[in-house]
Amino acid sequence: MSASTTDSAMPLEPMPDATRAAAGKAKKQPDIVRPYGDTTGDGMVQVSFTLPVPHDKRAEGAALQLAEKMGLKPALLVHAKAMGPDFTFFVVYGSVTHLVDLRDVTVVEREFPLLSPTEVNKAIKSRLRRKLVVVGACIGTDAHTVGIDAILNIKGFAGEKGLEYYREVKVVNLGAQVLVPELVERARAEKADAVMVSQVVTQRDAHIHNTTTMSAAFREAYPAGQVPLLVVGGPRFEEGSAPTLGVDRIFGRGTTPGEVASYLVHALAQPSSRKEKP
Repeated sequence: MSASTTDSAMPLEPMPDATRAAAGKAKKQPDIVRPYGDTTGDGMVQVSFTLPVPHDKRAEGAALQLAEKMGLKPALLVHAKAMGPDFTFFVVYGSVTHLVDLRDVTVVEREFPLLSPTEVNKAIKSRLRRKLVVVGACIGTDAHTVGIDAILNIKGFAGEKGLEYYREVKVVNLGAQVLVPELVERARAEKADAVMVSQVVTQRDAHIHNTTTMSAAFREAYPAGQVPLLVVGGPRFEEGSAPTLGVDRIFGRGTTPGEVASYLVHALAQPSSRKEKP
């Protein structure tokens, strides 16, 4: 997940006349675009895929046939490698005729400002008057802790320290392959304000199944309105799917600890916050 541009807490300085003039002369971005390879608008793209066939000339022909059906014409096979005796991995390069209308692209905008660690600590202290408790884990059979560790561990990610660095945040990192009942039990024991789950394994939509199972378990275990904030992260979650999965927030690739911390503060500030506890 990549972090969005930071929102300044201070008033913006007026734009100098020279800067404003330069901005006005900036080249207008087109609405309709094509992929770029060797020259502008040539439509060249590179795709990779695996076919369940042994590596031979027939397999390479099948890869080119698939590429043409995908709209790459002409298609050039630039790489083929056997993946065991029964599979072959391909990389194909070619031109597509498809166009992209940027006016039809929709994105989920970040609705909260990015705060510094000092601002996060100050907000938590003033609103909760105690430490914010975060319980994190990789659930199911997922053993990939890189994502959850990047957010929770003090070493952090992308030059930002993890939530363990924030003095007003108590972090309980349960690690990998945690069963959902264990996660619920520990969250209750710690009186968690937020539960963070990382899901990297996505075969057969395991991340979807695990997330919906987890959210249902928390709603069954907690009284209405007292469920901790449920936050999920992973590279394959779709933006805007949080309500469908029963969670409060989804973070994708490139998310930084500061972005997560800022979101927690934002969530605490909501009038309907479920994090206020006696």
